Amino acid sequence: MIHPTAIVAAGARIDPTAKIGPWCRVDEHVVIGANCELISHVVVAGHTTIGAENRIFPFACIGHEPQDLKYRGEPSVVEIGDRNTIREGVSIHPGTEGGGMLTRIGNDNLLMGYVHVAHDCLIGNRTIMANNVTLAGHIEVHDYAIIGGMTAIHQFLRIGAHAMVGGMSGVVKDIPPFCLTAGGYRPGLVGLNVVGLKRRGFSDETIALLKQLYRTLLQGGGKLESRLQAARDLAGDNAQALQLIDFVATAKKGITLHRRDDE
Repeated sequence: MIHPTAIVAAGARIDPTAKIGPWCRVDEHVVIGANCELISHVVVAGHTTIGAENRIFPFACIGHEPQDLKYRGEPSVVEIGDRNTIREGVSIHPGTEGGGMLTRIGNDNLLMGYVHVAHDCLIGNRTIMANNVTLAGHIEVHDYAIIGGMTAIHQFLRIGAHAMVGGMSGVVKDIPPFCLTAGGYRPGLVGLNVVGLKRRGFSDETIALLKQLYRTLLQGGGKLESRLQAARDLAGDNAQALQLIDFVATAKKGITLHRRDDE
């Protein structure tokens, strides 16, 4: 299952069902799980662990040292879960001592061509990143988030679960869960991701409640603490409502708010 032109170091642990295609290179500390396929010209370096049933397309580079001037060769890692599709030219860098030593990608994600995942990023499950999305270091992308093509995200930010970020965005504040974001530099919210929430089985009652919270937390005026308290009074014990409130309350780099008509 290893093509004769591939270079696989002696210490690498390759499941016997994995396929290593032509002109790939796999370094000594790499682990590749069952039924993975490296199609061709893929390089996997460093302390990288890849789970089962991942497909990695030509010229993807995974595990090379991060583009962080503070990096001093520490044995930080990349962990990739199961059933991910990693398309052409994607780069994924390991963590650093200053960020937890770990870059992690969960399960069932689609990283389209030339996506860059920098050091210490934590990616959840079932996310989609379109072509040329660029994540700086220390970014969290939560489950089911969708990020449009040619979007750049500033370091230390969070993209909330079920959020959808418009293409060609320059994101400089956290994007709350369940929300739609218009593209452009310093993008603004334009409502809830209603279509996505319905597709994922959210009830009409939960969507209606999230709309109320959106107006209260992200569209209304006044001090943040007052808005948070008003949102808590509305939320009751609804898990998604509490998730949105907690996300806003714990933001350290600011929250992207509703875009005004004059923006």
